[in-house]
Parts: sequence; C-alpha cells; structure tokens
Amino acid sequence: MENAATFTSLNDDPAFWADANRHLTRYGPAFEEIIVERAEGSYVYDADGRAILDFTSGQMSAVLGHTHPDIVSTVNRQMASVAHLFSGMLSRPVVELASRLSALAPGLDRVQLLTTGAESNEAAIRMAKLVTGGHEIVAFAQSWHGMTGAAASATYSAGRKGYGPASAGSFVIPAPNSYRPRFKNPDGSNDWQAELDDAFHLIDSQSTGNLAAFIAEPILSSGGILELPLGYLAALKLKCEERGMLLILDEAQTGIARTGNMFAFQREDVTPDILTLSKTLGAGLPLAAVMTSAEVEQKAFEKGFLFYTTHVSDPLPAAVGVTVLDVVSRDSLVEQSIARGKRLKDGMLSLQQRFECVGDVRGRGLLLGLEVVTDRHTKAPGFELGARIMEEAMVRGLSMNIVKLPGMGGVFRIAPALTVSDAQIDQGLTIMSDAIEAATSRP
Repeated sequence: MENAATFTSLNDDPAFWADANRHLTRYGPAFEEIIVERAEGSYVYDADGRAILDFTSGQMSAVLGHTHPDIVSTVNRQMASVAHLFSGMLSRPVVELASRLSALAPGLDRVQLLTTGAESNEAAIRMAKLVTGGHEIVAFAQSWHGMTGAAASATYSAGRKGYGPASAGSFVIPAPNSYRPRFKNPDGSNDWQAELDDAFHLIDSQSTGNLAAFIAEPILSSGGILELPLGYLAALKLKCEERGMLLILDEAQTGIARTGNMFAFQREDVTPDILTLSKTLGAGLPLAAVMTSAEVEQKAFEKGFLFYTTHVSDPLPAAVGVTVLDVVSRDSLVEQSIARGKRLKDGMLSLQQRFECVGDVRGRGLLLGLEVVTDRHTKAPGFELGARIMEEAMVRGLSMNIVKLPGMGGVFRIAPALTVSDAQIDQGLTIMSDAIEAATSRP
C-alpha cells in the first residue's frame, strides 16, 4: 500500500496541464490545481475520487446541487424532443416557464427567456433606455452585472481598467455597508438614508437630464455580500420614480429561493420595474429571464423593442427552468433555505466568537458572507489571511470563494446548494474552523 510520501495524484496529469497551459485563455482567477471528473449533490470529485464540498454551488448557480436527477431526466427527455428552434418559433416549455414565473412575481407579467446574466441585463438596460428615452444608467460602486457592453459599464467591482470608455452616462453611487458605514446615526449604525440622499444629490449634479434606470442587486455578491437594509429598496424606488427612471433588480444570485424568499425583493413590498434572473433559474445550465410589467412591455413594443439572440426562447433550458420551479415547490426549498441558512449562519457566528480574524458575518438564507480582517477593531483588510484560509479549506475538502475589494477585507461568499443537508453544513463549518486555525497559526 502506498504511503503519503510515494502517492502520485491523478490530478498531476502532465499532458492535461500542458494542454491547459498551452491552449486555455486565462480569463480571471487562477485555476484550481485539480481535475474535476464528476459532481453529485453538494460535492465535486477530483481525479483521485476525493469529494470536495462545494460551498459556491458551482458559479453560485447549482441551487439543486450537481446532477440533480430531476434535471438530468428533463434534459434527456427534452433533448429527445426539441432543444433549439428558430428564434421566432415557440414551444410549450417556453410559454409554461413564462407563465409560472409571472405567477410567482405578481405585476411582472411579461417574460423574455435568454441565456446568461449579462445578456439579461443587456436586455433590461436596452428596454429601460427605449421606454424612458434616457440613456444614463446608475449602479452601485461594488456591483457586478456582467462582462458585456452595457452590463460591463454598470459593473464597478472589477474589470474597469484597460478596456476603453464605458457607455456614455454610466454613473455610480456607494452601496450601503452596515459593517463599514460611511454615514452614521448617533448610535454608530449605518445611516443609509443620508447616504442615499447624498448620493442622489451627486447624481443630479452629474445628470444631463437623461436618467433611464438604476440597476441593483438586492444583495451585492461580488461586492462582498452587501445586503440592502430593510427600507432601502423602497427609498431607492422612490428616488427612481421622482426622476422618471426605472428600477432594474438583478437577482442572478438571490432569485429562486436562495435568500429565504422566492425572490429577494419580496422581503419588502417593493416590485421593480424590471427583474432579471439567471444563474439559479437554470440550476447550472445557461438560462436567464427578463421580467417586466405589461405596461413597460407595451411601451417597449410600441417603440420597436429589439433584442433578438440566437438562443432566445430555446425549449431545452426553458424545460429545465420549469423543473427547477417544480423541485423548489415540491421539496419546500424556500423554507429549507431559511432553516439551513440559519444553521449555517449560527455556525459562522460561532466562528466569529472564536476567531478574531472573522470581522463580520452577513447575508440571508443560503447566501452568506464572512469578512476576514487582520484587526477587528480597525477592521484592517485581511486579504492574505483570507487567501491562506481558502487554501487550507481546499486541502481539507471544502471549496469557498473569496472576493477582494478596495476598502474591505477579504470576503468569503458562501452559497451551498438549497439541497445541502445539516450534516454537510456541519462538515463545512468544521473544515472552516480547522482552516482558520491552520491559517492563523502559520508563521
């Protein structure tokens, strides 16, 4: 029997890595030094057959876990029927998914089915510009809405430098941050209303009178899991209405039961003018949706709205979306997100009590953040420590993602599948604890 000293990992495949290094474009963070051979439920398995607990649901998308049997069955069935059509043709899964989504979000009765989050945000922004006649788009300074055109111009958390001018009329305001408030109440808490008023005073100073829309995530994920405080959405909607703007909510990561509501905006009695969904709607397959009111859609139609793509209204991903909604309803995953999220958050709060480097724990349901700092009193960012924790976690069989933003610490984005079990949550918390212990004890 081989011991650890002589063990050769199948992940160290020279031909595989030579081809990868020779032929793949490096498009973001460094690739993990494993070869993923398969995935099932809350785990991915490397070439050695090692199970790695996936606390990011793939790219924050696999809300039902990997290779969910209902999704596999739907893909096989729909592939044998019809997967793709001319964009002017309709199929039953497309109409059914649109009807189901509309029923879940009263007031958002019109739906366009697309592929990616960036594409859905492109369509939403394009529609808002056409309907309002304006072209100025406002977003949060910590936002991520995609890497294409108008979506990239409304993305401020990364990717701004070196690509030439953004779209004309791209404006930005700070997102509220309760852990690091810019405006404070007398008790030291975040005075988000004063911050919002100040921000829109600056927007009004910059605007040429052509404001079209504000695009926002209810919880900024790549922005470090920054949750909009209770009341903020209503105040933001009012700011938009006062200026003739539309409010676009990007629920790529917060939609479909992730936060303890079907859609995160439903925690408050505020309905956006346009809602975009992606990631979670397809449970890991490329599916996105743009939802709006009949009134907005009618105005867009009358003005000749055009957003015509190769994979608009494709039957295969639409059928998957219907199945996702079926499973969420059948298995009570909204309620499960609340219960499992509480268990996970309580465990993370316990880590905060034990480790000085855990500065803040925040988020809702099964979309949580853990901010790493080097000094809890000064809140000095702990980027390097966070990277060490991530490495130690992966060695122990837990995959977590950390984002690094100016003015903040390293923030772990923790988003297990909605189907995660209590035992898997406890396993993840144990690994987190061991990883923090190991990382903080390094010389």
